[in-house]
Amino acid sequence: MAQALKKQALGRGLSALLKDPENDIKSVNDKNADKVVGNIIELEIEAIEINPFQPRSNFNEDSLRELATSIKELGVIQPITVRKLDFNKYQLISGERRLRASTLVGLTTVPAYIRIANDNESLIMALVENIQRHDLDPIEIALSYQRLIDEIQLTQEQMSERVGKKRSTIANYLRLLKLDPIIQTGIRDGFISMGHGRAIINIEDQDIQADIYQKIVSQNLSVRDTETLVKNYQESLKPTRGEAEQSGAKPETKAKTTSFEIEEAQKTTFNSYFGTKVDVKVVGNGKGKITIPFHSEEDFNRIIKLIKG
Repeated sequence: MAQALKKQALGRGLSALLKDPENDIKSVNDKNADKVVGNIIELEIEAIEINPFQPRSNFNEDSLRELATSIKELGVIQPITVRKLDFNKYQLISGERRLRASTLVGLTTVPAYIRIANDNESLIMALVENIQRHDLDPIEIALSYQRLIDEIQLTQEQMSERVGKKRSTIANYLRLLKLDPIIQTGIRDGFISMGHGRAIINIEDQDIQADIYQKIVSQNLSVRDTETLVKNYQESLKPTRGEAEQSGAKPETKAKTTSFEIEEAQKTTFNSYFGTKVDVKVVGNGKGKITIPFHSEEDFNRIIKLIKG
């Protein structure tokens, strides 16, 4: 019976965590525990405390109001899940949106399913439920994965087995946490997608990341546009053939034919702005030419947009 309750507590994909005999679930002693555990009952909202392990921090106000309207008309259709802490005291495991919306419409009780779980298992259940939601932003999912690594000490391989996701999928989410915090916020707020973020992360310099992020937002660049922009920037960092080879020409020879020199910082500005390696040449008497290469019709149109401003 105890093993059955344990498996129910963690749900599909997490039962393996309970095979360790040291990972025993303990509940607060209560003579009425058997009467409530495993049953759905109406609980006083004031007897339920918010889960400190709740990985979700953003709750869309419009979405909450819509849910509150639905609850006012139809009631709470799906019970929340709690664990018993003490006599008439419970802690939320999952269903915080339902609990918040119920409070908004003035309900004093909610239907709840009571489970036995220790702190680790409560955290795992909250995180896994969070990860499996369809309305989460990629950063919230990434943070949930990171908490499973940091607080439960799961490897990416173990986590893949627990949550039923490919290891590469988990790794892609975790990489988003290396982005500049401003860009992470942009993903959370929906200004750019996870695909944009995955393209930007290939650039280590966070200042350049920020520049590309601004271009994506201001020019409404697609993920493909962004990938091209990043690729061109990376190409611009590679030395040219002339720079890579040691030339036998005397350095002062070029100085005699040019009235000024283009600084590297100026070249970098061109490269960063156009997202490609811009060739700037001074041929003498202050004259020269700027060559902006493109790699496709789509890339050409992108550059034209930049020139037009």
